[in-house]
Amino acid sequence: MQQHQVHDFLARYFEANDSPVFERNKGYLTIQLSIELDKLLMNRPFYWHYLEKTGGIPQPMRVTFVTDQTQVPDTVKGEPIHFGSPRLRQLFASTRTLGGYIRLYEQVEALGQRSIPLQPWLCLNAKVSFQCDRKKDVLLSLGLNLIHGQIVPQFYDKLIQKKMTPRIPDYCFTLSPLITASSGFNRIQKMIQTYAENEDDSWALAALERMNADLTLLERFYEDQEEKPESYHLEKQALKEQYEPHIHVSVINGGMFYLKQQVF
Repeated sequence: MQQHQVHDFLARYFEANDSPVFERNKGYLTIQLSIELDKLLMNRPFYWHYLEKTGGIPQPMRVTFVTDQTQVPDTVKGEPIHFGSPRLRQLFASTRTLGGYIRLYEQVEALGQRSIPLQPWLCLNAKVSFQCDRKKDVLLSLGLNLIHGQIVPQFYDKLIQKKMTPRIPDYCFTLSPLITASSGFNRIQKMIQTYAENEDDSWALAALERMNADLTLLERFYEDQEEKPESYHLEKQALKEQYEPHIHVSVINGGMFYLKQQVF
């Protein structure tokens, strides 16, 4: 995820959750948080508890997030945010609380009064984490047409280029899906699984080599002891947990999108 994508995500995230962007620049965003987001993100439980007890006037925080320090004047102070940062992970996780599913329609201007069909697309955004003693996260956005079954990668990048609305536009109607949402979800899951299984496994092999090297050192350290103490077994188990490679897939969010017929 590039920094400009992080920047765009922040703007959309806060505006979608009733937190207007007070100041917008190429390198930073200043946001007036809503009460809900202040409670969710800013870790001020005592403030909100006191306010509820006293009946005071709530004053949610105004925050600045910096996405490109080279574009920020010296007078502006804010929290740096980038892909992999704790704050961005927190925002990703909060999307499940705030709403992990959405339904939108492409804004289409009808020519005359001719009805325009909109095709259903199921979109799933997921994170694939390749973990050992190091970690690499890959974001996948897959869209499945529920009429003819086409699967489109990088679907989110294509969606943001369109004008979408929560209500079906005038003179438009939706086509009934031939593929059920649950079946479509399973298809996308299988594609994500295939991606993970086909990933170059050199990262895993390198992790196992590092683990074996550390295990060798551990054995040498305790080689003079015929009966190994508990510390030996604990250290050996800790090394395995640290180095053994595994892949974790988590769903970030998803939605149903109705789009006019087109070829991606």
